[in-house]
Amino acid sequence: MFVRVDGVAHHVVVEGTGPVCVLSAGLGLGWFDWDPVVPLLAPHRTVVRFDRPGHGLSAAADAPPTAAGEARRIARLLDALGRGEGPVTVVGHSIAGFHAEAFARLYPDRTGGVVLVDASVEEQARTPAAPRARTAAAGALAAVLSGVGVPATFGPSARRLAVRLSRAHGGDPAPADLVRGVYGTSRVLRGAMLENAHYLDVAAQLLALRQRHPLPADASRTVLAATAGGRRWTTRQRELALLLGARFEGVGEAGHLLMLDRPEAVARAVLRVALRAP
Repeated sequence: MFVRVDGVAHHVVVEGTGPVCVLSAGLGLGWFDWDPVVPLLAPHRTVVRFDRPGHGLSAAADAPPTAAGEARRIARLLDALGRGEGPVTVVGHSIAGFHAEAFARLYPDRTGGVVLVDASVEEQARTPAAPRARTAAAGALAAVLSGVGVPATFGPSARRLAVRLSRAHGGDPAPADLVRGVYGTSRVLRGAMLENAHYLDVAAQLLALRQRHPLPADASRTVLAATAGGRRWTTRQRELALLLGARFEGVGEAGHLLMLDRPEAVARAVLRVALRAP
C-alpha cells in the first residue's frame, strides 16, 4: 500500500498481529531487506515496514533528511495507518538507528522499545558547511549519472555487490526482478545520494537531541552489533549501549546486514520488549 506523509507517497507493508513494531532499513535499502525477520515476528507483532522517500518503492525525496524530520515521518506514518495510540517498538538499522533513537526521544509516550541493529555511530559529529550546496550537488550528480544510464546499467549489480560485501556469508537473497525494478531507477540513486550527503547533519542533530530530550525511562533499549565489523566497531557499539542505558548483544557470524545473516537475533530482541498498555 501507499500512504501519503507530508505530501509524499510512502510505500508501506503491514503484516502480522499484536503490538506494533516498525522496521526501518539503512541507507539505500528497501522494505524487502527485512524479509527473513518478518516471519519470526508476524505471529506475535504487527510488523510495519516502510520505504523512506527515494528508497524502495516510495516517491522521490523532495527535501534533505533531518533527525527530527525522520522521527516525525515514523509518527505520521503510524497515524496514517491508524496505529497512533502506541506504544511501539522502533527498529533501526545502520543510519536508521539515528531515526529510531530520535523518535524515542521526541515521542517518548509512543515508544515502548528501541532496537538498534548495527546502527551508525558518530560520537562527535558536527554539521558540515553549505547544506544547500551539498543538496544541490547530490541532485546534480544523480541527474548526470541518470542521464548517461548509470542506474539502469549498474544499479542492480552495485546493489548485489554491496549486499555481498555487507554479509558474513551468502549473497543477495532478493529476487532479480525486484532488484532491477528498484535499483535500476534514478529515483533510488538520488534518494541514497541525498541521504549520504546529509549523513553527518543528521548525526549532529541527534547529538543535540540527546542533550535536550531524554529517552523514556520505561522503554526497553537494545543494541545489536555484528562482531564481524571488528573489535573497534564492537567497542563503539558497546559504548553506544552504555550511553543509552541499553542491553548490548554482540552477534557473531553476521555482517552489517545483520537482519539477513542473523534474523533470529533481531526477532529475539524485538520480542523481548514488554510493551506497556497505551
